[in-house]
Amino acid sequence: MNRAMLLNRVILLALCLALLACGGTPPEEPQAKTAEAAAAPAGPERWEEAIQAFEQADRANPPAKGQIVFVGSSSARRWPLEESFPGLDVLNRGFGGSQISDSLHYADRFLIPLEPRTIVFYAGDNDLAGGKSPQTVAQDYRAFAALIHDRLPQTKIVFIAIKPSIQRWNLVETMREANALIRAQIEADDRAVFVDVDAPMIGADGKPRPELFVEDGLHMTPEGYVLWASLVRPHLE
Repeated sequence: MNRAMLLNRVILLALCLALLACGGTPPEEPQAKTAEAAAAPAGPERWEEAIQAFEQADRANPPAKGQIVFVGSSSARRWPLEESFPGLDVLNRGFGGSQISDSLHYADRFLIPLEPRTIVFYAGDNDLAGGKSPQTVAQDYRAFAALIHDRLPQTKIVFIAIKPSIQRWNLVETMREANALIRAQIEADDRAVFVDVDAPMIGADGKPRPELFVEDGLHMTPEGYVLWASLVRPHLE
């Protein structure tokens, strides 16, 4: 090895050591992270593990047919159903972060086999936050309702309006537009009910009532669920 080549290697080694000492990242690591992120599911497939967990639980302990099944995103998943609806056969099948299209995608696996007499559905919140238009959210609901009524003609759908929240107050107008579009569909469907939670969750100042939300301004307190239960219960009995 000649002196010039040796000098170049010494300089390169010194640069690498300096980079590591300063907390630098080798160029290969961002590439690896990018590849890993690209490999992660971006569509409904990201919920495959959650759906498999439902399927495994149902095989191990098959739930009774004809229950009231709560479906949707984290506001459904976090709901303490036994406290809110004592004496009713309720089952929670919410999976946090989901959109209407996710429940539609997996309905034949985690919902239809249960043959619920009533589906209580809360979703749409994450859809709008993820950039979907009110029209797309309404179309997704239409497809979900069509699938349910095709597979389960006697099943009732109780759709809880997309809620106004502190964290997503900037989306309130698109939320209300989506609600109006879905409500119009439901009013023409005698097997579905629209439960308006918008007005009851708004305070005298015209903003979401803070006592209904936990610290993140998105998920609800027990008081929030008490309010929702009072609005939903008349449609379950």
